Amino acid sequence: MSLPPLDRLPTPTTTTATTTAPTTTSTTAPAPAPAPGEAPPVTRTGAATRLTSLNRPAHLVLALLPLLVIGTWAALDRDAWRDGPARLADADPRWLLAGVLFTLLGWVVTAWIRQGALPERLPPGLLMASQLAAGAANLVLPSSIGSHAVTLRFLQGRGIPLARATASLALYSLVKPVARVPVLIFFLLALEDTRALGTLAPDRRTLLPAAGGVALCLAAVCLLLTVVRPLRRPVLGFLRTALTDVRILHTRPSRVLALWGGSAAAPVIQGTVIASVGFALGLPLSWTQVVFALLVASTAAGAVPAPGGIGPVDAAMVFTMVSLGAPTGLSTATVIGYRVLTVWIPLLPGTLILSALVHRKVL
Repeated sequence: MSLPPLDRLPTPTTTTATTTAPTTTSTTAPAPAPAPGEAPPVTRTGAATRLTSLNRPAHLVLALLPLLVIGTWAALDRDAWRDGPARLADADPRWLLAGVLFTLLGWVVTAWIRQGALPERLPPGLLMASQLAAGAANLVLPSSIGSHAVTLRFLQGRGIPLARATASLALYSLVKPVARVPVLIFFLLALEDTRALGTLAPDRRTLLPAAGGVALCLAAVCLLLTVVRPLRRPVLGFLRTALTDVRILHTRPSRVLALWGGSAAAPVIQGTVIASVGFALGLPLSWTQVVFALLVASTAAGAVPAPGGIGPVDAAMVFTMVSLGAPTGLSTATVIGYRVLTVWIPLLPGTLILSALVHRKVL
């Protein structure tokens, strides 16, 4: 019996295992841990550097925000800061103090209306602070965009969903002009002399373009919703949320009083501030006439997109008071003094509060 050659013997399985084991071990072995003094990975260091570089401009913007708002408003309302203090220097300080008190009351009423447009209870202190900040932001952007943006951020920070917060702003914007109509009719009936109202009544050349513009806007919205189908679902959802909140709010007497009563009282308080400044300067108009002049001016020119209503409302206010028998110079001085009380006095505190709320992530 002879043995087979060695090169023809089968290769043992143990040999294969021993030859492949080092390869498997080398591929699955974990990476060595970094040494104790070794720097962190490059990716983490780059992310931290980018985050730090983004935080620095944000803090710089927050620090410069009050100066930016004040500078912007100073450019828009140069007459008030240039001539206002000189005109108010010779005014009756008692009436000016009354104007300051009514200005503060107006801020309280504005916060009250905001609370009335929402079923949830908001913290009164933060709500008041947010409205002061919103007033400062409203002086920079037109058509109350700044005020609504600050309020929207505040409501979202309180846990209110975006759809319900937006519905609250829409309800607030809708109720204010509607509640102003009966107040305007009341002061119209309370006027003793209505002979000057003929110059204030709009003619056909004014009414027709205004009505045509409103009809054109409504037609454009309907056409947009009809053509652009992706807009239908969010718009219908918004309307459904708004109608639900309106139904809930009107089952609570406290919310109804805050929403409708505050909206009706707001223009009266604002007109009382103007009347206080006018009485301090010797304006020959009654309180009823001044409040009526504000209601007419804000109704006629309030829709013009101007920051804080500067320009159109002021011009309409002066024109209305002159039509009621006041001198032009005294009417202009009254409006400028009113801007000093309602704009320049709350401007610096409002911008500082705005910066503080953003810094504390309330907004």
